[in-house]
Amino acid sequence: MIGRYEDRLLRVLSYIHDNPAGDLSLDRLADEAAMSRFHWHRVFRAMTGETCAQAVRRMRMNRAASWLIQTDWPVDQVAARCGYPNSASFARAFAEDFGQRPGPFRQAGRLRPPLLKPDPEDYPMHPTEIRTEPRRRLAMLRHTGAYYTIGQSFEKFGAICEARGLWPQVGPVIGVYLDNPEVVPEAELTSLAGAEWRGNGIPEGLEEWSIDGGKTAVMTYKGPYSGLAAAYQTLFGQWLPESGEEPADAPCYEISLNNPRTTAPEDLLTEICLPLK
Repeated sequence: MIGRYEDRLLRVLSYIHDNPAGDLSLDRLADEAAMSRFHWHRVFRAMTGETCAQAVRRMRMNRAASWLIQTDWPVDQVAARCGYPNSASFARAFAEDFGQRPGPFRQAGRLRPPLLKPDPEDYPMHPTEIRTEPRRRLAMLRHTGAYYTIGQSFEKFGAICEARGLWPQVGPVIGVYLDNPEVVPEAELTSLAGAEWRGNGIPEGLEEWSIDGGKTAVMTYKGPYSGLAAAYQTLFGQWLPESGEEPADAPCYEISLNNPRTTAPEDLLTEICLPLK
């Protein structure tokens, strides 16, 4: 029984993510879930902890933040792709969620153009330390595509945990990034979204993965997820060369220290972990 409701929830979350400019009304989402409008609203809120309207706005704003950083689209085009009728209403909503309007947000977060020699003073600074990290057993969902779209898979993972009552067995939320985005085409990038698993068998539909732990560079980034790419620039472009350390033959991973549903974007804390030799 739970599985059927879980499938409906995942279908709706995928629909929201794939159609930010589309009809995301309660009636349309209820149709996607194949459930009555009245009951679907209750089910969605009970399974996710937020209303359909809250989820739609949050996911639209997250897509907008990524597009502002990752593309050169005009603000009115970003607004239209997020389902807003004009850039003014979009800018107001964006400022409410991110604390600044789209233009200043883009200017503050934009990565430097490629092929230009970076000025070390341009790198945003974040505290970084070397730690001995524990071995971790993970329960994950595989994600294919641009890394900045991994939020879709985290949404699905959270919905599965909520629907099955798995949270008591879940540790820190973790993302693992398996490919080098400088080498692998964006559409083929592979990553994993999930969390440390403290239960017994890995739940059906999730993939078991492990992180060996050991010597690790850990950068603590504070801010919206759309700024993580710039933090990686600092880690690899400044900290690593200056540290004298060598990276291990293992992928980077991120540990989320707080909940994006209850934390303002500017207060989000993420540990970027780089395994070292």
